[in-house]
Amino acid sequence: MSDSFMPPARLHPEAELAREALSTPLLSRAVRLARWAGPETRVDAGGGLVDEQLTAAAEALGLSGEDATADAGAAWRVAVDAGLVDVVDEEEGTVTAGADLALLIGGSPQDVLTVWLAALETVLADASVPDLDGLVDALAAGDGSGELDLSSVDWNPEAEADFLDGVLGNLYLLTVGEAGPAGPPVPLPALAASVIVPDDMPEPTNDVLQEVSDAMLRLDDQFRLLEPSGLVEYQPVDEALLAEGDEEPAPPQDDTDVTRYGVVRLTPLGLYGLRARLLEAGFDAPAVGDLTDKGADALLDRTPAFPPAAAHAETEQWLAHREPLDAARELLAAARGTDENAPLRRLQCQQALALVGVSAEPALREVLDDAELGGLARVWLTEHGATDVPPPSEAMIFWLTIDTVAAQLAAEGNSEELQALVEGLARQHSGFFATAWRVEHPATADVLEAMGRLHPDKEIAKAARKAAFKARSQHGS
Repeated sequence: MSDSFMPPARLHPEAELAREALSTPLLSRAVRLARWAGPETRVDAGGGLVDEQLTAAAEALGLSGEDATADAGAAWRVAVDAGLVDVVDEEEGTVTAGADLALLIGGSPQDVLTVWLAALETVLADASVPDLDGLVDALAAGDGSGELDLSSVDWNPEAEADFLDGVLGNLYLLTVGEAGPAGPPVPLPALAASVIVPDDMPEPTNDVLQEVSDAMLRLDDQFRLLEPSGLVEYQPVDEALLAEGDEEPAPPQDDTDVTRYGVVRLTPLGLYGLRARLLEAGFDAPAVGDLTDKGADALLDRTPAFPPAAAHAETEQWLAHREPLDAARELLAAARGTDENAPLRRLQCQQALALVGVSAEPALREVLDDAELGGLARVWLTEHGATDVPPPSEAMIFWLTIDTVAAQLAAEGNSEELQALVEGLARQHSGFFATAWRVEHPATADVLEAMGRLHPDKEIAKAARKAAFKARSQHGS
């Protein structure tokens, strides 16, 4: 997974996440077993509860049914791995309360989340292991040596862990790139396909579809196991689909109700957890709020790559740490420049200033005569009810127009919105191109060329390209 353009995660407050972590079945069961354990508790060489005490552990957790002891054993492993229980004497198999158990009561929210992350690693490791029945069968079918031949169960531990990491990484990217954990759940077939179907494959082959189908079944088992950790909300594959013959359910090929094939959503706690794992693995996984202690230049340079909601939230947090007038002056200073990114910085500056109150007005009046900022200052003052705003010169109007289109090109490329803007400009100003090529702006020629590409009228497009040629000739480029 590439981190080149990873959007920032909008995290919930740590206190809220810590409460969610404590209420998850994963951690709450582990805590109850850690408190249940006493002088008579015994573990085997691997730290697991001895078979004779699994039933009592299941009863302590209020578990029943055929999976009760297995679930109790899994909860105990979590308690040990998360530091809630320490093995005192490996030979005797005695245990005591771990140091981290006290952190869940008297520690900080960060302490609680650290314990939860340790517990999560145990479950993720378990999720990468195939069905234990298959392992037992493989041992029984072996040569009697007791050695496990992994090839006999078609299981590569490293590949299986990488597959799950890839799926969770894509789920993370889908979450931070859209509406966050509150967004719609992701269909299981789409998530499986995202790690299997090559990007350059227009239509998946039958073999690839079979791989997606196999992956869906694996993910169905894995997400069922992961849901009690609080990582995800999961609606499993419809049991009726699994019961339809011996064949695996194929991915839907039409408008079939995709929820029958399983849907999954990353929770706010899961978003926090996966980001922590990405950071631990060396990825640059930003969070909204990372720029609050940075200058306006960093805010204007980085937020254009953010999804709109994340950019808005980041800007709000940045402004909340500054006095409005000081913030406005800093933003305006950072928006200046003639480099290729300057128009987009000014667009971001204008969007940020829209969130600043009227107390910032003096900063905008200070730049009314500025060639680069005077136009946006007039827009802001007018929108905030000022009635004494001096009218812009024709040169300023044309400069601001070129700057705005250059910013839109950098932000969106040849979008439908930009095409509508271009058509509107040509319609409102019949002699636009006769004047525009003279505008002293570094992006004038590029903007006029783009207008020539985007305008559907051949004559107007030709006029735009001719104006672009004049602009380049004027600047010797």
